[in-house]
Amino acid sequence: MNDAPGAPGIAPRWTSSAKDGVGTALSPRSAVWFTHSHGILDEIYYPCVDQACTRDCGLIVTDGLAGGFFAEEKRDTQTITRRLADGVPLFTITNTCNKKRFRIEKRIVADPAHDCVLQQIRLIPAEGVTGLRLFVLLAPHLVNGGAHNAGWLGNYKGACMLFASGARTSLALASSTGFLARSAGYAGYSDGWQILQRHGYLAEIYDRAADGNVALAAEIDATVPFTLAIGFGRTPETAAFQATASLVRGQQRAEAEYTANWRHWQAGLQHLDPTHQTAPHNYYRVSTSILRCHESPLFPGGAIASLSIPWGASKGDDDLGGYHLVWPRDLVETAGAFLACGALADARRALDYLRVIQEPDGHWRQNTWLDGSAYWGGTQMDETAFPVLLLDLAFRNDAVAEKELAEYWPMVKRACAFIICNGPATDQDRWEENAGYTPATIAVEIAALLAAADLADRLGEAAAACFLRNTADAWNADIESWIYVSGTALAETCGVEGYYLRIAGEGDHDLSASPLHGRIAVRNRPSGEAEINTDELAGADSLALVRLGLRSATDPRILNTLRVIDHLTKVELPQGPLWHRYNNDGYGEHNDGRPFDGTGHGRAWPLLTGERAHYAIAAGTMAEAERLRETIENSTSEGGLLPEQVWDAPDIPELELFRGRPSGSAMPLVWAHAEYIKLLRSLRDGAVFDLPPQTVQRYIVENTQPRCRDWRENWRRSRMPAGQVLRVELSGPGVVRWSGDNWQTAQDTPTVDAGLGVHAAELPTESLPAGHSIEFTWHDAQGNWRGANFSVRVTA
Repeated sequence: MNDAPGAPGIAPRWTSSAKDGVGTALSPRSAVWFTHSHGILDEIYYPCVDQACTRDCGLIVTDGLAGGFFAEEKRDTQTITRRLADGVPLFTITNTCNKKRFRIEKRIVADPAHDCVLQQIRLIPAEGVTGLRLFVLLAPHLVNGGAHNAGWLGNYKGACMLFASGARTSLALASSTGFLARSAGYAGYSDGWQILQRHGYLAEIYDRAADGNVALAAEIDATVPFTLAIGFGRTPETAAFQATASLVRGQQRAEAEYTANWRHWQAGLQHLDPTHQTAPHNYYRVSTSILRCHESPLFPGGAIASLSIPWGASKGDDDLGGYHLVWPRDLVETAGAFLACGALADARRALDYLRVIQEPDGHWRQNTWLDGSAYWGGTQMDETAFPVLLLDLAFRNDAVAEKELAEYWPMVKRACAFIICNGPATDQDRWEENAGYTPATIAVEIAALLAAADLADRLGEAAAACFLRNTADAWNADIESWIYVSGTALAETCGVEGYYLRIAGEGDHDLSASPLHGRIAVRNRPSGEAEINTDELAGADSLALVRLGLRSATDPRILNTLRVIDHLTKVELPQGPLWHRYNNDGYGEHNDGRPFDGTGHGRAWPLLTGERAHYAIAAGTMAEAERLRETIENSTSEGGLLPEQVWDAPDIPELELFRGRPSGSAMPLVWAHAEYIKLLRSLRDGAVFDLPPQTVQRYIVENTQPRCRDWRENWRRSRMPAGQVLRVELSGPGVVRWSGDNWQTAQDTPTVDAGLGVHAAELPTESLPAGHSIEFTWHDAQGNWRGANFSVRVTA
């Protein structure tokens, strides 16, 4: 056996995150997902949508001579990608040689009957061009990594194939017309690309490359059309069987079944399609297919954030997860879009999946693999609140029947207990960066508590419902004291009285003294540029107060904040206005176009234009919302996909960065497509689709004021308004001893569990006048005293 030299090869890297298309078969018999960009296949995922098994698979055309003609599909051709059917992620790709010597036509499909991706390919030489030779290159990355793979030449039932294995998973590459030559080598040293560059053909043949970053190469007869099959399995023989069986079935049968599956699913959706199709894509059907492509049948309802790795060409095996992970927030956004488009069963699966992966203490992990295993370890309070809102939205849209609501009460009860015991401040905001009080998180928490209270009422849990509403009312009344500032230099610059902050740090955990005018370290910025005044940061997160019904769209404080947001984060691009997440954001390419590497410069996010359009609907300016819809559509790629970010600086053609076009961040971003679908539904209905009715009724219509203020040791309140009950929350049963007259007299108030597992004592302090202080301590059920006194001052 002729082993390849150069082990273990160069350090593995992933490939471009800017996909032109993604696809899967919508069949329980097929567990593969494919992506493509630059005219070639990129990552193929198997057996779950969170496990990438290849880097890419492309073609090279030569004239067979050393130093002669050499053209690589992804670098030396112009690509045109077309969908074969509306709403069906089935693609034809035409790659035309930059030197006009050939074109390549290919059709890509995932076989619904097998774990296999098929490519039907034809090389068409230009008139008068002869002697072209065609080679396929495949870079395995089994599984979620390019190191420690093995590649070799082999046979299955007499057919020549190429194999790779790693992490107990295998793939097999086969051709309907066989191979003229084959080789397995190490990337950067003995791989097919290196050999073809040196010789123009596979002059060096290696049988095996073990334990490294390997690459497979083969020559194919260029004179006839052929089909390539990449099969997968837990053993090489299984992978070879999948590839062979798929070739026997043929491309035509695979495409017909694939198309039928997708058309059947699309036929059941709401008709939110454009009335007059003038755009190159039906963006609604593109978006619905994007959502559906990101779920794995092995984990029903589990949908990842994106079939991509942001800035993948600069990322190696240390970036194990990329965006092919489950974020509870993104999953709820996806499920909300399923509800908006009428895919009720899909939304219900997501809701049930969230029930399964909830942690015992009630919260959800920052992100997970599909099996629920944690990837990153942060706690984001909005991710614990969002599933409660999803249940409420699903119930209001008939995805969950009233008789089924009781099944979800344990999930809701645990989630709300976690929110009450750990909110409203969060360890990480929705951008996974800073801790503190942030409007988006607070809005989700309060809305979730009210939705849960409605559910508690329906189930006869009156005490729990009252407790939940009391908490929501107290937090809602404190929002402005936490995150609204007035009279700052920025307010003067923008000509406003005040504005909501992006985030205010927790300080010493005293909610009454959150540092509105302190300093905060902005993530993803160079160390010397990270610190910024809290009152100089603003962003689109404040619009969540309107989106979730806590504040009116015409509230002067909201209108003030809009002027500040636009001053700091709005950017006018050829397609229209887009917004950055917040000013001084560092998550994006550097100004010279280098990929984000821990620091950078944040770019414009199309999904924020969707959020702004929803605000316009709430404000009654439907024409503006329609204009912003068009802006989103014009922010898509040539294939109709929405990126996480678009480049908003001058063009850098050599880095494929063009103003107003997708950057190197994740594409497609499922959250962005979900926001677009919900926007279409909101525009059709003339109202914000996912607006919770509970918050609107309680805080905008009725202007409900709180009856109590809450206190707990890990979130201490140093003052509260007169006329309020003080609710002291303990970690377990106990008795609170308290005084309102400097311990001249004292009272004992036992804690009560309202049915949420939260033990609280309501101290009847509403009659205490301003200027007095409430002194208190407590002992637990065993009589053990806390050993310290605490104080809350009553203010006017």
